Amino acid sequence: MSSQQLSPSVRRVAIVGGARIPFARSDGPYATASNQQMLTAALDGLVERYGLQEPGAVGEFVAGAVLKHARDFNLARETVLGSGLHPSTPAYDIQQACGTGLQAVIAAANKIALGQTESAVAGGADTASDAPLGVNDSLRRILLEARRAKSPGARLKALAKLRPGHLVPDIPRNAEPRTGLSMGEHAAVTARAWGIAREAQDELAATSHRRLAAAYERGFFQDLVVPFRGLARDQNLRPGSTVEKLASLKPVFGLGHPDPTMTAGNSTPLTDGAATVLLSSEEWARERGLEPLAYLTAYETAAVDFVGGDVAGGEDGLLMAPAYAVPRMLERAGLGLDDFDLVEIHEAFASQVLATLAAWEKRGLGTVDRARLNVAGSSLATGHPFAATGARIVATLAKLLAERDAPARGLISVCAAGGQGVTAVLERA
Repeated sequence: MSSQQLSPSVRRVAIVGGARIPFARSDGPYATASNQQMLTAALDGLVERYGLQEPGAVGEFVAGAVLKHARDFNLARETVLGSGLHPSTPAYDIQQACGTGLQAVIAAANKIALGQTESAVAGGADTASDAPLGVNDSLRRILLEARRAKSPGARLKALAKLRPGHLVPDIPRNAEPRTGLSMGEHAAVTARAWGIAREAQDELAATSHRRLAAAYERGFFQDLVVPFRGLARDQNLRPGSTVEKLASLKPVFGLGHPDPTMTAGNSTPLTDGAATVLLSSEEWARERGLEPLAYLTAYETAAVDFVGGDVAGGEDGLLMAPAYAVPRMLERAGLGLDDFDLVEIHEAFASQVLATLAAWEKRGLGTVDRARLNVAGSSLATGHPFAATGARIVATLAKLLAERDAPARGLISVCAAGGQGVTAVLERA
């Protein structure tokens, strides 16, 4: 049992900084990089920037990955042992699909808020290039039968069942186990339900690329992105993207219905990458002369019944949980959408962002000024290594808030597989 006692009061949690590697398209520059190698590179960038090498500098490290091999066992702890953090730093894994990075931040923040630790690093990594291949289940059962055999004869009898077809591996599919539909096909159902137009999706995608390119050009990511394996910028970035160019792409989802609208250009590509965030108490930051970028002040998770709920009507689409989480969070915090200077919505698909905005408006939250939405670009331009995205967004939004002279507030909304959503509020006093 831990000897630590819960603090009698809840403390503010500071976002001190972040570090990530550039995100790469799958089967590209990071094709041979493991989750651990990418996460270690991102973590080392943070350690070097903030001088976190000494024992006890960081209370703990929490991170995760969605696509994990058996070798990714104890991923966070193994990453610590291979990084510049002191080996005495505790670590543990967490996973909530695309919400993993933000949920890791929340888990770390809770311990800081309760006084159980003074500082923590949160993050995530994923490689679509190196997705695990499963052993054919029939082969697995035969091998287990052979292992349990009590005699050489029984073992040979089990192995005699092997056939060439048993050597075919189980290829991972981007599909929900409950429905068999890919995330893109689920998003296409929601896009139809909300009447999301193709041109609006292409406009949002083009804007994401344009804003990310502008952020790089002005040096915004200089202290957030660590070069890795020859990349210094997100590989998916297309500065010249326009609505006209995107309009030439053929639809790839919802092809079984009239007028499909979702293309490779307004959908997030399969991506490799890793990201980390440094959180602390105000006292820890002050003692080290570090100015917090922002503070994490509220968070909420939600889930929808995307199997038996109102899917056709759009209310319970696979990626619509933030439409429930954000209203609950704002009501609890006594805030409205007009109280936010910046809004960050994870761009899994352009249609999903637009459906979320429409759902918030339907629920009486009002509209989001597009000038405040994803002002430095988001997942359509950066790419989306599943577990890394939440940490990327937190670090990006915190720095955007820190750039403003006056007090400011930002909203984060991340949808996730399994019909889940993770949301949060960052503030700069």
